[in-house]
Amino acid sequence: MTDGDYGALRAAAALWAGASVLITDSRGRVLVQRVDYREEHLLPGGGIDRFESPAAAAGRELSEELGITMSLQRGLAVDWVPSTSRVPPAMRFPGELILVYDGGIWDAARIGEVRLPESEITGITFAEPAQLPLLMSPADARRTLAALRARVNGAGTVLLEDGLPLAPTLLDRVNAFTRPRTAHHWPWQTGRPPAGIPVRQSWGWLFAPDGRVLVLLDPANGAACLPGGTPEPCDQGNPAATLVREAFEEAAAQITAPVLLGHLPDENTGHGPCARVRMAAVLTRVGRSRPDPATGQSYVRALATPEQVADLFDWGDAAHDQLTAVHGERARLGLPRPPRRPITEIPHDGILPTDATRTLPSREYGTRSGGSA
Repeated sequence: MTDGDYGALRAAAALWAGASVLITDSRGRVLVQRVDYREEHLLPGGGIDRFESPAAAAGRELSEELGITMSLQRGLAVDWVPSTSRVPPAMRFPGELILVYDGGIWDAARIGEVRLPESEITGITFAEPAQLPLLMSPADARRTLAALRARVNGAGTVLLEDGLPLAPTLLDRVNAFTRPRTAHHWPWQTGRPPAGIPVRQSWGWLFAPDGRVLVLLDPANGAACLPGGTPEPCDQGNPAATLVREAFEEAAAQITAPVLLGHLPDENTGHGPCARVRMAAVLTRVGRSRPDPATGQSYVRALATPEQVADLFDWGDAAHDQLTAVHGERARLGLPRPPRRPITEIPHDGILPTDATRTLPSREYGTRSGGSA
């Protein structure tokens, strides 16, 4: 085969190539564009021009569509879009490779710099991830959610076929971000709740020896929660007792004596103000998985960095302050700061974190974050 014949053969099998950019705001909502040529919303991006690199194309599209200049250096996903996709026949669509780049987290100042062109882009929206299937085409929504999960996992670029990962991670298997994330926009307060304010919830940051924490995921939709729950009479008004009981019931987890990190004041319960306490402890054992006896719910038990846990919620600006308290207690316990890596499922039979059973100072319902004990 001559060089010319080989080139013609390859050209006959050529695909389109495109690049898009995943951008979120500080609450984890995804930037999507409204356009004047189709009903569905889109990520910023478009086709790659001849002789143009994918990263350069993504940067050019950001500049043309949003008026933002930035370098895009991290890939999140590469998706093969089959020729059978819903495209007008006149386009003779041969299939496409789309590269999704990480555009980062935009603060209010960066969002305020957005300048839309006179035509094509009619507006932007920051959408809760679970809303994407309602706003985008099915294929675009699958690709965007897969790229978002790849960003949370922090394990590099994922390979997709028609928006579906070739090697699904835990977040893919539980369909993370397909249910609206729990929204807690209460301010973070150190120390105990004020006298007379009832505690309606006690959640725990439960550390493994590697510095990651236990998070519970709904196997159907990836909805996340930290271990803990509502106080019951048997807890005798002690949030630490609530956490110990709930951790065992929900996750078969045994822990050291919990330490108070702080609380979230909730003024809008409909039954008067209350406090939602956040505590920390070390896992000493995680037993065999079983349904929560109170609800019948069986959770997927996983280990994640504190930052990954925050990504699974919509906590607003107070997330930073809570994470600061969490890492302060982690450092005091002598546990390492864990690097971001894929969220890991705990085996059905459980684990025994041997390093967590070392002797720790005994503490009751106290605080390590500046409040009164």
